[in-house]
Amino acid sequence: MNMPAETPPDPSKRWTLIRDIAVFQGKLLVDGLRDLILVPASLVAGIMSLASGSHSEPGTQFYRLLGVGKNSELWINLFGALRNAPPDLEQFEPFPDADIDDIVGRVEAFVVNEHKRGGMTAQARERLEKALEALRKRQNRKSDG
Repeated sequence: MNMPAETPPDPSKRWTLIRDIAVFQGKLLVDGLRDLILVPASLVAGIMSLASGSHSEPGTQFYRLLGVGKNSELWINLFGALRNAPPDLEQFEPFPDADIDDIVGRVEAFVVNEHKRGGMTAQARERLEKALEALRKRQNRKSDG
């Protein structure tokens, strides 16, 4: 039987992949160092923002630091190598509609509401567990579909 010869892989694509792997590792290190620096810096900036009474709007130092952090995230461009991905590669679906800020907001609203009602009861804990389970199921349906 005569089998068609396989096309050898393009060496330039291999080198691009090797480069992308190495650059990604470097970016992960830079991103991790940035996060390591942001943890104490954000606490200091937050405390300074709370302590400074000279401004009518609290938070100047903290929000400036967030702006620097966001700019550094854009500069690092952690997942920039996706531009070299094969065109037929399946692109992953984005995370569910809610991001971490939305989820924290929902939990915060729930806790505040329960506090206004007189504290966290067994019934409130059960409702919180049901709400979290519903979120998990919703996320699983989106990832399966």
